[in-house]
Amino acid sequence: MNTSSEEKKFTSILSESAGQKKSSLFIHVLLFILTFASTMMAGSAWAGKNPIEITNWIYGWTYASLLMTFLLTHEFGHYIAARLHKVDASLPFFIPLPIPFVSIFGTLGAYIKTRSIIPNRKALFDIGASGPLAGFIVCLGIFIFGLLNLPSIDFLYAIHPEYKEFGIMYPDWGMYFGDMLLFQGLIALFVEPGTYIPPLNEIYHYPFLCVGWFGMFVTSLNLLPLGQLDGGHIAYAMFGKNQGKIARIVWVVMIFLGLGSFFGWFYEQIVIESPNEIYTMIQQLFLPILLWIKVYAPWIYGGWSGWLFWAFFTKFFIKLDHPPVDGEDIGITRHILGWLSFIIFISTFAFNGIYEIPRIEPVEFKLQEKPTTSIYPQHQSNNANDIQTTYTDCISTDLRTTQFLSY
Repeated sequence: MNTSSEEKKFTSILSESAGQKKSSLFIHVLLFILTFASTMMAGSAWAGKNPIEITNWIYGWTYASLLMTFLLTHEFGHYIAARLHKVDASLPFFIPLPIPFVSIFGTLGAYIKTRSIIPNRKALFDIGASGPLAGFIVCLGIFIFGLLNLPSIDFLYAIHPEYKEFGIMYPDWGMYFGDMLLFQGLIALFVEPGTYIPPLNEIYHYPFLCVGWFGMFVTSLNLLPLGQLDGGHIAYAMFGKNQGKIARIVWVVMIFLGLGSFFGWFYEQIVIESPNEIYTMIQQLFLPILLWIKVYAPWIYGGWSGWLFWAFFTKFFIKLDHPPVDGEDIGITRHILGWLSFIIFISTFAFNGIYEIPRIEPVEFKLQEKPTTSIYPQHQSNNANDIQTTYTDCISTDLRTTQFLSY
């Protein structure tokens, strides 16, 4: 049978020549060890320790063990399925990222290489679906175990003693993990009423919750029905060429969510009053619709800016259309597993990704008992019980109320 140019292109992407030398086992083991070390560094930082100090890495042991277990399960799901279909595949290549305070998770994940052609759609489905399904089962179990064994709030106070000093349970600023439907459902199902549940800007201190959330987030990214992502393999095996139409719809949604964060930033810039004529013209043009979104659909502003990167990356590197693969219908059982995969994708999809809410320092006003030099008149009193109020010249007289509140 003749091979089309698209099939040849697919072969060049997914496979290597049969005569290519296989990677050494030493490389796989070395990358695994290096990635384990880099995730221990990240875990020690989550525990509130200095990751630069090697002696602190032991505090990241639990986090690293859980994360590597999830990654191993995901990649070996692909590997075993490939071997069962007699597709030559490599062992997993792990990607360490030992950059403290930048690489918050300590790794860029892992991948396997296939060195022969995927023969049909059934094999394509099994290889594509086995990784995310196996990994999801593991991260789901990790997350549920974390919910069933939540420590008291004293665990958080041990990492952040300033919270207890300030009399707060947790701050409303900092780095947040995004919302997921499954996250809220699992809390309602497994956590007893009255139990302290760490918020989404503190769960990274809890290794089981952190790895559970991260595993579900990574699973949802892999299940995007685009090109040669796992979700793209599943969608093509199920729907054939219609996968391209689904991919374009999802790609547009990613653009929309990514732009939402920009619209939110733009709204914050133009909501402040200004005498500038150009600024006022921009306000009159854009503020009504942005204010409507703020009132009736504020979640749009919460979209993750990282979706713009993913839209660019998938469009130009992974591609939207899956290359053609021959084969008959995959059967009812695989279709059920495919729809289950898309349910998992929706339930673990965090539209707001990972985001930061900056801390806003409160404006302090001091009541002084003695008058100080000021450009404003001071209230004098002969009554010793009166406190003289002093105003400083740090606030301009033409600063409007809305400007003051926004600052």
